[in-house]
Amino acid sequence: MTQPAQAMPWVRTDGVRFVDHAGRQLLLRGVNLGGDCKVPFPDGGTDVPTDFADHRDVSFVGRPFPLAEADEHLGRLRHWGFNVLRFLVTWEAVAHAGPGSRDEAYLDYIVRVLERAQAHGLAVFIDFHQDVWSRMSGGSGAPGWTFEALGLDFTSFAAAGAALVMQQAFDYGSPQDHQPGYPMMSWAGNYQRPANAIMWTAFFAGAAFTPDWTIAGQNVQHFLQQQYLAAMDAVAARVAHLPAVVGFDTLNEPGLGWLGQSLSQRPAGPAGLRPGPQWTPLDGLRLAHGQSVRIPVLVRDAATGALRSDGERVFNERCRRIWRPGIADPFAAHGAWRPAGGEGEALDERFFQNFDGEVLDIGRHAMAPFFDAVARTIRRHRPDWLVFAEINPYSTALGARFPSQMPAHWVNASHWYDIECLRSKRAPSASRADLARRYRPELEGLRELGVAHAIPAPMLLGEFGIPFDLDGGLAYRRWRAGETGPEIWDGHVAPLAAAYDVLDALLASGTLWNYTASNRNDARIGDHWNQEDLSIFSRDQHTTDDDPDCGARALAGFCRAYVLAAQGRLRAMRCDDARATLEFELDADPSIDAPTLVFLPRRQFRAIELTADAPLRWSFDPLAQRVEIHCTRAAPVRVVIRAKPGGRRWLTSTS
Repeated sequence: MTQPAQAMPWVRTDGVRFVDHAGRQLLLRGVNLGGDCKVPFPDGGTDVPTDFADHRDVSFVGRPFPLAEADEHLGRLRHWGFNVLRFLVTWEAVAHAGPGSRDEAYLDYIVRVLERAQAHGLAVFIDFHQDVWSRMSGGSGAPGWTFEALGLDFTSFAAAGAALVMQQAFDYGSPQDHQPGYPMMSWAGNYQRPANAIMWTAFFAGAAFTPDWTIAGQNVQHFLQQQYLAAMDAVAARVAHLPAVVGFDTLNEPGLGWLGQSLSQRPAGPAGLRPGPQWTPLDGLRLAHGQSVRIPVLVRDAATGALRSDGERVFNERCRRIWRPGIADPFAAHGAWRPAGGEGEALDERFFQNFDGEVLDIGRHAMAPFFDAVARTIRRHRPDWLVFAEINPYSTALGARFPSQMPAHWVNASHWYDIECLRSKRAPSASRADLARRYRPELEGLRELGVAHAIPAPMLLGEFGIPFDLDGGLAYRRWRAGETGPEIWDGHVAPLAAAYDVLDALLASGTLWNYTASNRNDARIGDHWNQEDLSIFSRDQHTTDDDPDCGARALAGFCRAYVLAAQGRLRAMRCDDARATLEFELDADPSIDAPTLVFLPRRQFRAIELTADAPLRWSFDPLAQRVEIHCTRAAPVRVVIRAKPGGRRWLTSTS
C-alpha cells in the first residue's frame, strides 16, 4: 500500500549507514524498554511464585509502565540523549488467550505509549522478545497454549527436569537471595533442555523433520510460525500510522533446538562445548518420553576458566512424561529413535542434520525463509519498514553468519555482552582503555556480519550492557547504608563507557539493555525476571522530581556526547568525557538541507567552545543539550567541542 510522505519512518538505510529523509547520516543510540515487559502486569515477575494456571487470562497492559508515567520515563530517556527505543513486545502479551486471539486492550495501550514516544522525538523499532521460548519453560515470549497445542504438559517440566523454572526451583520463603537450586544466569541452560529443544525444532524445521505432525490441519512448523506472525501482524497494523516506528525485530535471540545436531553423539572439542549438562537430542527425547537419563556435566574452572568434568547428573529420576496423555512422540513416529524398555535406541543418527534430502543449512533452510516471512508480514502495512534481523547468538560465536538471501533494507541487530562480567557478576578489574581494546575486535567482528554481506547492512547492536548487582550487590549494600549518590555505581562506569568508546570508534549504533521502570535495588527482584538486574534506572534511586538525572545508575557510563545526525558522511568520532570534549570528522555536504546535530549532556556542557578547520555556522541550545552545525562548503571538516572552563552561564554563539 502507498503511504503519504508525512507518514514515512524517520530512519532508513543507505548501505551500511542509517540516514534520515534529509540525507543526514544518523547514529542511533538508544535503550531497550524494558526488562519487565517479559512478564504480566502488575505481579507477573519471577519474584512472585506462580503455577501459570492463569496463563490465558493475564494482562501486559502497564508494561513498560502505566500510561500516567509515560512522559516521566520517556522524557528522562530523551534527556539522557537517547534517540531510539527497542520496544519489547511478546507474543504472549498479544495472544495469551489462545490461537488467533488478540488482546485489544494491550494493542490500544502500546499505541498510546508509542504515540508518547513519538511526541518525545524517539524513534522506535518493535522487538518481539523471547528468552528460552516461554515463561513456562524458564524464560519469556510464547504463550502457554503453544505447549498445549503441541501436546506438551508444561506443569510437568520442573519435576521431569525438562526446564529449570525459577518459580518452581526458588525457595521464596528463604531469606537467601542467591540459592543453589537456582544459580545466577542459569536460565540460558534451558535452550539445551527438552522443553525448549522440542519447541524450537518444531518452529524452524517441523515441516522437514516431522511432516506428518499436524495441528488443526497444518504442519506444526506452519502452525507455530503462522500464529507468531499473526501476532506481529496485529501489532504492525495498529502502529503503521506512526512515523516514529521504523521497523520490527525478527525475533529476539532465536533458539535452534536440535537443528544440525547428531542424535546421540555428544559435542567434542572446545568450540562445541559450554558449561552445564551436555545434552544430546536422544537424552531429551528419552526424558520427554518419561525415561530417566544420566548426563555428563561440565563446569568452568574458577582459576583457569577452562571447562572440566564435574561427573554426571541424573535427570527425571521419577520418570515423569512431559507429553500429554495420549500424545505419541512425533520424533519417534518419524523414525528418529524408539524407546527400548527404560532406554532409547537411536535409529537415525543424522535425523536432525538432513533437510528434505539435503544436508541441513540452518541459514538457508530455516532463517532465510523466516526472515522473508517477517518482512512480508510487516511490509503489508509499511513497505519501507526496516527488518532488524537476529540469528542465534551462540551460533554466531561459533562462526554462523546471516544467510546470503536477506530482505532488502535489513539491519544487523546482533547482541554483545562482556560475557565474563555477565556470567560472574564481578566488576572487571581492567582499566577502561584495556576493556575497550578487548571489546573492539569482538564488536568489529559483529559489525562485519552486515558490512561484508552481499546485501550490506548497518549494525545496530540490539543489546549490550552490564549487571548492576556486581560484586555480591556491593552497590545495594552501600545504598542500604544510606549512600544515595552516583559514586555507589562507580565500578559500573568503566565497562559501560568502554563499550561506548568502541561504538564511537566504529561509528556504530546500539540499544543498551535496559531501562526497567519498576526496577528495585534488590537482588531477588532486579528487573523482575530471573534475577537479572541490568536496568540503568531504578525507582529506588529516584528521590526527587527536580533532578532529571535522579534514578540513574552509572550515568557517566552511558550519558555522553555524540553526533546524532551528520550533514554528510561521518569519518571519525571520539568522546573524551573525562575532559568533556567531543571530536569528530565529517565529509560535509552542503546540498543536504539540514544541520549536523550534536548531543551534549547538560551535566558536562553548560557552556562550550567550538573550533573547526573549515567554514561553518553553529549554535548551541543548552536547555535542549544540542548543537546545530551548518557546513557551507563541500569539504572534509574536523570539529572539536569542549566544555568551557568555569562556565557559569549558558553560552549560545555562532562563528
